[in-house]
Amino acid sequence: MPTPHSLLALAFPSDPRLSPDGRRVAFVLSRIEEEDVRAPDEQFARPRYKSHIWVAEHGQMARPFTAGEGRDSAPRWSPDGTQLAFVRDSGGFRGQLHLLPVSGGEARRLTHLQHPVQDVQWSPDGRYLSFLSSGDDQDRRDERGEPRVITTPRYRFNGQDWLPERPARLWRYDVLEDHLDEWHVPAVAVTAYAWRPDSSGVLFVSAVTDLNAAHWEQEVFGLPLQGAPTQLTRWNSAITAVVPHPDGERFAVVGRPEGQGNTEHTHVYVLGADDRVIRLDGGHDHPVGNAVGGDCHVGAMPNRPVWLDDRTLLFSSTVRGSCGLFLASLAPDSAEGTVTAHDHRPDGVIAAFTAVPGGGVALLREQAHVFPEVELNGVPVTDLNARLPFAARRPLPVTFSTPLGDGEGWVLLPDGDGPVPAVLTIHGGPHTDYGHAFTHEFQLLAAQGYGVCYSNPRGSIGYGQAWVDAIHGRWGSVDIDDLLGFFDTCLAQHAALDPARTAVMGGSYGGFMTNWITAHTPRFQAAITDRSICNLISFAGTSDIGLRFWEDELGLSVTRRADTAALWDMSPLQYVENVRTPTLIVHSALDHRCPVEQAEQWYAALTQLGVPTRFVRFPGEDHELSRSGRPDRRVRRLQETLEWLGRWLGPVPDAG
Repeated sequence: MPTPHSLLALAFPSDPRLSPDGRRVAFVLSRIEEEDVRAPDEQFARPRYKSHIWVAEHGQMARPFTAGEGRDSAPRWSPDGTQLAFVRDSGGFRGQLHLLPVSGGEARRLTHLQHPVQDVQWSPDGRYLSFLSSGDDQDRRDERGEPRVITTPRYRFNGQDWLPERPARLWRYDVLEDHLDEWHVPAVAVTAYAWRPDSSGVLFVSAVTDLNAAHWEQEVFGLPLQGAPTQLTRWNSAITAVVPHPDGERFAVVGRPEGQGNTEHTHVYVLGADDRVIRLDGGHDHPVGNAVGGDCHVGAMPNRPVWLDDRTLLFSSTVRGSCGLFLASLAPDSAEGTVTAHDHRPDGVIAAFTAVPGGGVALLREQAHVFPEVELNGVPVTDLNARLPFAARRPLPVTFSTPLGDGEGWVLLPDGDGPVPAVLTIHGGPHTDYGHAFTHEFQLLAAQGYGVCYSNPRGSIGYGQAWVDAIHGRWGSVDIDDLLGFFDTCLAQHAALDPARTAVMGGSYGGFMTNWITAHTPRFQAAITDRSICNLISFAGTSDIGLRFWEDELGLSVTRRADTAALWDMSPLQYVENVRTPTLIVHSALDHRCPVEQAEQWYAALTQLGVPTRFVRFPGEDHELSRSGRPDRRVRRLQETLEWLGRWLGPVPDAG
């Protein structure tokens, strides 16, 4: 039976990379081990992630390719398939670039930088290895007690804490000459890049100014091997990926056009020298990429689209509670592309993929009751699900009614006939998705005797643009109707659920909704609010996305006096005097997405009102604690969850 500590027995696959010939896959497998197995701490355990590169040949199961006590990641095949570049913690330095012949031998270290390398890519001709890094920059202001002088709109970021004074530079290592040089020093951070097909340079995504970056207004630039970059677009909106076309002139971007905010689906657009913009995934009313949430994705999850030929692009897309691979095809002189399914199972999730022209795909596939596995050309090369230390449960579908049509949700039931406490859990975003991804936390709760109810209310992604737009400007309205309507449907359809013993919980936007629900109804006997929001006005000035977020989500700005009343009206803190529900507050000290001050305000208000409250504040963690945080802290969070539910919902039947 799963327990909080069963998390430590899992092995997490990530970053599947297909070889150029399409017959091999390299990927990362992360396990949880004692930090120093030779000298374990006698006072307390120190479980940490340890990762290595694994490789699988066509028709064979995967085998370890690297070994050691550190962390290896980011495998990248050379264009001729004879070498594998990867990143390793080495000699006291984190994330250094290494190169290893595929035939075997010793890995050769290529970098000796103070900062780790990121986003490693080969040039198509195999001459260069490029990457992003802050190099040997050192920031010792804190240790010297110096003040920080802040002059840019963005100065902290979730997962990074303080942003460096200078953005990471683009570097290139000349494999032939064994020479490393700093290729490009950007004024504003590079967020994505890709080599041109002829190896003459790269296309990269950045913003013109720091203020543009803070407002998610990005552009594509061309950078030659020699010379300065050239701005190629006037996009003025978010771009998450750039994919050069095989002709070397055009390129695809994943993003949103100018004037479209955070509620707009991301789509694929093709741009060229003639300034034409063609939407390649025309008629596909679903977003590009995987937005189905799970808690077993530790490591990189690549999903950049791939040109299979000069007219066909392979991309992933979230459709309802699933994610699959689709083909976008462009006919000559067409104003819009067409989309067909390539590998889409409505009850599964492809969390990551890479591909090569002419066919061949490496991917991670999972289901709600099947742990993620690595596949090579449709054949599994791992057996991680068979190694689970517990039997996973399969959720049952639940349909609920809305004015836009039926909504989709699920319930995960314990063994036996009940009655069992029922837990309503709410996803973040709000434009993300629950669905068919494996979630250890849900399996744990069900095994411990709780009925887990989760759904995709209006605002969730994957159900069409109208479904997302339904909560624009009105958080806490139609979404609460859907969530409570779904929960009532679960209680009505499943007699094993005890309507007198219920809890509500969620993280990020789900934490906002947990706060909002308990401030508007006393029906739940317990609440757990994780990395939450309670005050929309203070959030705008403290979150790393606050400068733009409410404008996109609600059409409101904290800098306009007329809007602040509406922002306060949508803040749970305004209604906190109505809260009676015992509440566990979980937050991370380095969460800059939903800053810890949000939890502190909620805790201060609840304690002043005499509401039973417990505040668990994790050091050294950010917004991703529940999904990829330090293993011992993830375990403690799950323990706190079970203890709080047990305290307020009473004993549960033996779940077996």
